[in-house]
Amino acid sequence: MPRFIRFTETIKKKRNNRIVSVTVRPMVTDCEGAVYFTDIMLQEGDRLSGYSHNTAEMLKKYQTGDEYAVTDKRFYNGIVRGSAALIIFSLGQTSAGIDWKVYPNQNMAEESITLALGEGAHKAVFKSDALAGDELSLLASSRRCLKNGAPAEKYGFFQYCAACDSKHPVRVEDKKSARLYVEFYEMKDGDGA
Repeated sequence: MPRFIRFTETIKKKRNNRIVSVTVRPMVTDCEGAVYFTDIMLQEGDRLSGYSHNTAEMLKKYQTGDEYAVTDKRFYNGIVRGSAALIIFSLGQTSAGIDWKVYPNQNMAEESITLALGEGAHKAVFKSDALAGDELSLLASSRRCLKNGAPAEKYGFFQYCAACDSKHPVRVEDKKSARLYVEFYEMKDGDGA
């Protein structure tokens, strides 16, 4: 069975401009055997997040063996007015994708609803405006962004929940509020980890 090793490298920009494309040329020298490059992920910041896609054989759902423990999807409800930091508690041993649903209580301007991680990294911005009662969904599980069930545009990244405590700054239009619904699976390190 192949042994997979995760590593990270930092790409330094020469200028502070927007990156349009990146070319990666893997190079292996002075070795024997097979080498597999399975996934390459680019993300902002200087810390490896641990959230990667295509991990079916590595990640497993968290199980405790206790018949009363929550082992299905975990969910939280919340309300935000202006901006707030939502702390998500997870018993999982590794990060997992989050499905967000945002329900504005008042009409909101385009690009006024944002979700992020930690101190504001890994930000996602809903591009369109929203009416009171609309449902805006950012679904990491299916890699979709929706408005009232129809495809919608966003800037930025699908969200993930770190193991243990995960901080998520949520921002809506100033002096307005929205209901939040967050859903995710708690994950443990898998067989190959």
